Amino acid sequence: MDRDTRQKSVADRNRGTWIGTEWITQLSRPERTTLIATFGGWAFDGMDVMVYSFAIPSLIALWHISQGQAGMLGTAVLLVSAVGGWLAGLLADRFGRVRMLEITIVWFALFTFLSGFTNSFWSLLIIRGLQGLGFGGEWTVGAVLMGEVIRPEHRGKAVGTVQSGWALGWALAAIAYIVFLRVLPPAMGWRALFWIGILPVFLVFYIRRNVAEPELFLNARRSSAERPNGSFLAIFSPALLRTTLLTSLMAIGAQGGYYAITTWLPMYLQTQRGLSVLHTAAYLFVVIAGSFVGYQVSAHLADRVGRKRTLILYAICSFIAGTTYTFLPIGNRTMLFLGFPLGFFASGSFSPMGAFLTELYPTALRGSGQGFTYNSGRAVGALFPTLVGILSASMPLGRAIAGFAGMAYLAMIAAVLSLPETKGKELLS
Repeated sequence: MDRDTRQKSVADRNRGTWIGTEWITQLSRPERTTLIATFGGWAFDGMDVMVYSFAIPSLIALWHISQGQAGMLGTAVLLVSAVGGWLAGLLADRFGRVRMLEITIVWFALFTFLSGFTNSFWSLLIIRGLQGLGFGGEWTVGAVLMGEVIRPEHRGKAVGTVQSGWALGWALAAIAYIVFLRVLPPAMGWRALFWIGILPVFLVFYIRRNVAEPELFLNARRSSAERPNGSFLAIFSPALLRTTLLTSLMAIGAQGGYYAITTWLPMYLQTQRGLSVLHTAAYLFVVIAGSFVGYQVSAHLADRVGRKRTLILYAICSFIAGTTYTFLPIGNRTMLFLGFPLGFFASGSFSPMGAFLTELYPTALRGSGQGFTYNSGRAVGALFPTLVGILSASMPLGRAIAGFAGMAYLAMIAAVLSLPETKGKELLS
């Protein structure tokens, strides 16, 4: 079958299924089990990370820490997660995608659980930092695994669907927040939020029984010419340097904007808008619902209209929605409805990124490339929650959030415009 015929066949299969779930029935068993495993891993990853945003008000009240220190606790896990992503990507190229996926899930679950036993700012800072190693590594390995297992015509949808698991994890964290903060004393409620973080350990049993290493990776390792040699610096070679720099800037924009908004959103709703725990959760559920739909729609758009167009569209709309939500003088009722597009675009910006990065790097360096670029974005983006917290001491919190989020999305747009389109690209071992 020639290239034009193959592309037409792909287009025919996608027509009528790009906005539905019919494509899932077309997946082979290895594709489906990998989709389930990585979806579950990312959902639990989201739950374990986002519980901290719900614990911030309690920690500030009980430990008498400043908003700048609270921002540091959010930044710590993100900074160290960048290191975790780099290491996990490098190790996945050496030892395998599935093995590293299991290790990273156990790691972040254990240290989320231990966070509930801390008794001071510094102890929580250290434990959350260690949690970040697994948090950063899990996305990197999962995205590479999905990109190599799923066929090209469904790659964007599948990787984007996995990203939507984050919204589910965020919703679980919000439900736990409602239950624990209303039923338990404040001094115990925030601890319980972290204790439920041990649940992802059970997912590892499913992975061990059902998920195998991608054939693409195994073939590359068997080949002497493509054998992974741990040469992490190869992603900075003349052939790949421009790609590495631009994709890092893209990731900085997406993650800096996202974390500037979501880390402080519960605090903003309670202190700037005067909402109760229950009302804060209601507003957040609108944002979370928008996030889930945004992930799914952008995942399908990435396969339909391309990675670049989808990323640029979502970055522009994230800029508009984030500024409107946190900066403009709107009423609470209007803000409730605007929560849906805020979540839709800010979260949906991530769906095309996994497939995009997978297609931009060769197999032998895919883990290293994705691990470095995505987590470089996380490392720099990790500074945004702290900077927002510090700046909020001299201006309203909403303005601080809007300022940093706006700069981040503008940087993302500039980077994506300079990268090539990769829709439908065949991966070679």
